[in-house]
Amino acid sequence: MELLFVTVIGAGFGALVRYLLPQRGTYGSLLLPGISAAVTSAAWVGLVWLGWKFDGTWIWVASLGLGAVAALITALVLPRRRVAEDAHRLAQLSRGKA
Repeated sequence: MELLFVTVIGAGFGALVRYLLPQRGTYGSLLLPGISAAVTSAAWVGLVWLGWKFDGTWIWVASLGLGAVAALITALVLPRRRVAEDAHRLAQLSRGKA
């Protein structure tokens, strides 16, 4: 049951990151919550397999922190790459090279 809770909270952190950072129009509205939820749940399962107790504080902090950091990195890197790739593709299409 805790896996469900931590996954939903992780998705919420991803949504929060989405609306706190600029250039959110360069990626979909569910991308960051989805990435955050996936990383959070994978970290949770990995830490449980390593022997961390599911009712301990640090498993929550580590799992949610990793999910939030993954969403933050995605939100910082993706718009820059998207804008650059769009400009490159527009230049290609303007020259007639598809």
